Amino acid sequence: MSEEKNAQNNDVLSIAKSFVDPDEAKIDVTTTKGFFQDLIVRMRDVDISGMGAQLAYFFLLSFFPLLIFIVTLLPYLNLNQEDVFDFIQTIVPTEVFLLTQGTLTEILTTQNGGGLLSIGILGTLWSASRGVNALIKTLNGAYETEPKSGLINRAWSLVFTIALVVVILIVLFISIFGHQFAYNLFDFLGVEETFASFWEMIRWVLPPTLIFLVLSLMYWIIPNTDPRLRVFSVLPGAIFSTISWVALIYGFSIYINNFGNYASTYGSIAGVIILMLWLYFTGMILIFGGLLNATMHKRSLVKKGYKE
Repeated sequence: MSEEKNAQNNDVLSIAKSFVDPDEAKIDVTTTKGFFQDLIVRMRDVDISGMGAQLAYFFLLSFFPLLIFIVTLLPYLNLNQEDVFDFIQTIVPTEVFLLTQGTLTEILTTQNGGGLLSIGILGTLWSASRGVNALIKTLNGAYETEPKSGLINRAWSLVFTIALVVVILIVLFISIFGHQFAYNLFDFLGVEETFASFWEMIRWVLPPTLIFLVLSLMYWIIPNTDPRLRVFSVLPGAIFSTISWVALIYGFSIYINNFGNYASTYGSIAGVIILMLWLYFTGMILIFGGLLNATMHKRSLVKKGYKE
């Protein structure tokens, strides 16, 4: 009986090892088991945890300059402070917003708006583009390809950083100005009674949709594969990353509010710890979406090879 139990335990360990540390030469990516084995190998090869930490570092460096850039735009665009703060709360966990609220309010009371605006945009472009550049190298590593030349990589890093900033500003403007515009339109059409439900849907659907579009372009353009990736082949990773990012925002807030006791453990730096964790998981989500696409790409190529 003891020998039978030991044999069963060995079988379980063997199965677990085949997933955690599989023999790459024996992986059949066309099977479900092989698909997940290949995905795990890619996670190990690119060091998803270490790269997630590296991205979190650059995201942290760009996070505050980005917020400074947004809030210093208020006097120039006649935006309301409360509306902007409400918008920021929709894209970051509550605890992260509380960490930055005092600093942002202090910035709004200063008179050096032009200087802060320049510092904010330059700081955002430099630090965020460094993070995107690291992501470019990681995604190419996932596809087992070499990234494009350094100058091209830096150019794409700036492009995607600017695209992300533009998306945030678009969502900000729509959140603030779109409400009145949509209400006037519905009133003109005589269907103002449906406005509330329509606007609530737009307010929650628009940010993830725009993020999904940026991620889709990033997952499609960045990998230097031959043949080139098709747009539809990167949608699974973009969908996964978008849904996971939205779930992370709300799940993180629920966990911190109900189960996490960071304030008593870390004291005054609890907000910083929470921000770092959130950025770390965000980085891992972005990487995993690319790894998922890379595994599906390999599976597609192998199947086409079988057909040929």
